[in-house]
Amino acid sequence: MFRISFRQSMLAGFLLIAVLLGWAAIQSWLTLEYFVAQSQRDSAQALELNAAIQELAERTVDLERSGRQFLVLNDPVLLKRFDEHSALALTAVGRLEALPGVALGELPRDWRSNLEQLGAGLHRLADKDQLQPFLTRLGDLNRALDRHGRQWIDAQHQATLTTLEASRLQLTGMVAVAVGGAFVVALAMSWWLSRPITTIEGAIERLGESRFEEPVHVRGPADLRRVGRRLDWLRQRLGELESERERTLRHVSHELKTPLTALREGVALLQDKVVGPLEGAQQEVVDILQHNVMTLQQHIESLLRLNAASFEARRLRYRPVPLKKLLTDAIQGRELQIQARRLVVVPKAPAVARALDGDKLLVVLDNLLSNAIDFSPEGGVIRLEAEVGDDRVRITCTDQGPGIAPEDAERIFEPFVQGARPAPTKRQGSGVGLSIVRELLTAMGGSIELVKGQYGNGSNAPGASLRIEVPCE
Repeated sequence: MFRISFRQSMLAGFLLIAVLLGWAAIQSWLTLEYFVAQSQRDSAQALELNAAIQELAERTVDLERSGRQFLVLNDPVLLKRFDEHSALALTAVGRLEALPGVALGELPRDWRSNLEQLGAGLHRLADKDQLQPFLTRLGDLNRALDRHGRQWIDAQHQATLTTLEASRLQLTGMVAVAVGGAFVVALAMSWWLSRPITTIEGAIERLGESRFEEPVHVRGPADLRRVGRRLDWLRQRLGELESERERTLRHVSHELKTPLTALREGVALLQDKVVGPLEGAQQEVVDILQHNVMTLQQHIESLLRLNAASFEARRLRYRPVPLKKLLTDAIQGRELQIQARRLVVVPKAPAVARALDGDKLLVVLDNLLSNAIDFSPEGGVIRLEAEVGDDRVRITCTDQGPGIAPEDAERIFEPFVQGARPAPTKRQGSGVGLSIVRELLTAMGGSIELVKGQYGNGSNAPGASLRIEVPCE
């Protein structure tokens, strides 16, 4: 089956738009040319008509003068002059008769007939009084010709205006159709080309968020369909690599747990002095072994938790969640630690519910509270504040601890990275809590940031303030 490419689609769309607009432009140009030619023809005919009528009026005066002179003097030269004026007048009458479409009726023929009668009987007239009826008739005919000529010019002008108005309306319709057609073509091409691009963008976003379950299926131009097939291949490959990574991590963790358990049991036996009493240096070595074995076990457990969080992040379950209850549940989960440190946690949230993945948000808040509790001074205050705006939920966790060092601001969300500033009490964290938070928030389309204005009155005030933001449906 033949499928056009993205470039061919763009070219076809531009050509179709150019054809529509070009058709309107050519029709406008042809109409303009027609009216220019018509105007030139009408102007030439009007000039020729006026010139011929004006000449007949002048020849009538010449005929009257030469005819009267001939009747008085009876001079053959004057008769010849009369004949010359008569010939010129008949020539002008001939031009009037030759004008195409000029509605002068029988006036040119009557003018010719009257002049021929006058010329044929001029030598038989007894005096100039007998000449007057012919001249009066010619004058009446001249006035009638002038009136009919003006009427014809006005009629032609009005006809031109009527045709021009009709053509204007027709051209307006054609231009509107052309522009509307071009707009429809542009919209169709935009939809045809933007739909696969939107699909590709969504597929890339899902790949970036490690969501490999949904296949990539792109409709549209052939080359974009090929891109969609390559993206689907990439999705499958990344899914295989992710599964392989998780499988390897589970295997490694399991393989490490077995010798680690044996090491812990051996160190415990040494600590209990089952094999005999330990000297000072020996006890120190055993303490070092026990500390490193516990640290290794914590790292393995953190890796497993991070791997579990990465897997769980791809499974989103949205339901209406009351924000106040969400904060209260998170605080109750850490109630024993809060009481042990004599801390005060102040929740603040609007009495609204939003469609969120409450389970994952509870894990996020639990990790944030855990860090805030560990770094807060005894008897300190932790603020947990939620707000809703622009279809997003923002939750800020603020403590009164030592804060986050500037050099740790960019690294604090990476796995196994712990801040340079120590906690007030000894803590057992491995540095994956904020990594899990970022992993879960990324899966939900959210983000986490270190707020510039920290808890207190100024940028140098103690405490750390972390803000999370997630979209709500």
